[in-house]
Order: sequence, then C-alpha cells, then structure tokens
Amino acid sequence: MSLKPINDNRDPLYRLLREGRIDEFNARKRKGEKMDLTDSDLGGLDLREVDLKGLDLSGSYFLQTDLRGADLSQTNLEGASLNGAKVSGTYFPKELAAEEIALSLTHGTRLRYQSHRAQPPKRRLADILKRKPR
Repeated sequence: MSLKPINDNRDPLYRLLREGRIDEFNARKRKGEKMDLTDSDLGGLDLREVDLKGLDLSGSYFLQTDLRGADLSQTNLEGASLNGAKVSGTYFPKELAAEEIALSLTHGTRLRYQSHRAQPPKRRLADILKRKPR
C-alpha cells in the first residue's frame, strides 16, 4: 500500500485550512461542498474553531496541532497520527481506544480503530435468578 505524499493536497478547502481561513472553510462545508482531506498535513494548525464533524481525515498528520475542544466523534481518523497534538476536551470516535490515542500522542503511531469492543460475558437471567439471597 502506498500513501499519498503529505502536503501534496490541492483541494481548495485544504488550502483554506492551511491559510487559517476558518470561517470560509466552515461556511463552505455547511453548504455541502465536497472536499478531500485524506492524507493531509494538518500539523501545527489551530483547528479549535473548525467544524471537523463527519470529515474523512484518515491518514492525516496532526503534529502539534491544536484540537482542544474539537468534536471528532464522527470524524474518520483511521491511520492518522496525533504526535504532540493538544487534545484537552476533544471528543474522539468511540471506536478508538484510549491507549491507541495515547500512543499516537506520545509516539506518533497511526490510529487503528477497534472492530469491536470487548464485551463483558452475558449472563442469562435464569442464572442470575438462581442465586441465593445473602
């Protein structure tokens, strides 16, 4: 699998982010303008006011990016790297384990989604009712 070169994104909305034109980016996103932000270099940007909800940011780099308070709960971050990012108050997708996020923040590893979370063993109601009261 080959990755797109970082910083080779010619998408106009990506350029708006790089130039710090957040209000224009958010307005164009609200209008439903299509964008390709996969494999993008978003390092060092202040994205606190950017509407990132529902975007595909897979494979992107967030080296020392300010994401404080961002809602990424519906954002695709598969394969993204968060090395040194500021994430206080950030909502992450529930499919990302806290350990996965911590590894990416400290070591720059790429985020991997869990296909399923470990569930506690299911107990049958009949087994619960068989217990003797204490």
